Amino acid sequence: MLTRRVIACLDVRNGRVVKGVQFVNLIDAGDPAELAHRHAEDGADEIVLLDITATHEGRATLLETVRRAAQQLFIPFTVGGGIRTLEDAAAVFDAGADKVSLNSAALQNPELITMIGAEYGAQAVVVAIDARRNVGAADPVRDARVFTHGGRRDAGRTVIEWARDAEQHGAGEILLTSMDADGTRAGFDCELTAAVSRAVQIPVIASGGAGSVQHFAEVFTAGCADAALAASIFHFGVSSARVLKEQLAAQKIPVRIPC
Repeated sequence: MLTRRVIACLDVRNGRVVKGVQFVNLIDAGDPAELAHRHAEDGADEIVLLDITATHEGRATLLETVRRAAQQLFIPFTVGGGIRTLEDAAAVFDAGADKVSLNSAALQNPELITMIGAEYGAQAVVVAIDARRNVGAADPVRDARVFTHGGRRDAGRTVIEWARDAEQHGAGEILLTSMDADGTRAGFDCELTAAVSRAVQIPVIASGGAGSVQHFAEVFTAGCADAALAASIFHFGVSSARVLKEQLAAQKIPVRIPC
């Protein structure tokens, strides 16, 4: 079994890290650069910074925030939010990112995935999918819907369909966020994560709902996830990545524990 990655996420609004429940009721969690440094020191395998209002506000990523965070890091750093063109991606890479995360812009123009991958490599392109189960469908998981603009708009596509399309256009990874589970600390949506993981050949990062070591264990096994992302439990001191990984290793789940 391949080593599973534990990723810390920084949702940034107006230059500050925030966290809410199901994309609303946001509260302040701290400074992006300080939290990036802390989570890296605590053993996170990667850091993801998402400028969560850039698309909704029609602006580019806050590059100074990216630079400040990148200066603190010695592990892979992914940045998303407001990246609409190859030039936008180039500016984010120049500011210190190792990967870019595309969401709304990729749906509007899937060729953007291909263009960035051709320039920087497929491993540098992550397609983020904000997903909500389709409770009115015969199969709420297989028919789960894609949402854009910070979870505000139904994109008119199913999650499985879009994940496969993104892979065909050259995405290196899928970052799958369950809007139903986001911020609840009640566990990842393992059924949805497994459905997407089985539909594509590229790595799938599970996001939304992390609250305990058992939730990570479940998403790495039943959920078939290659990596799992959390925010609240790291920001607010529920656990550190190092402690979490030690507990996962005790359950025979392969993780990298830093010296």
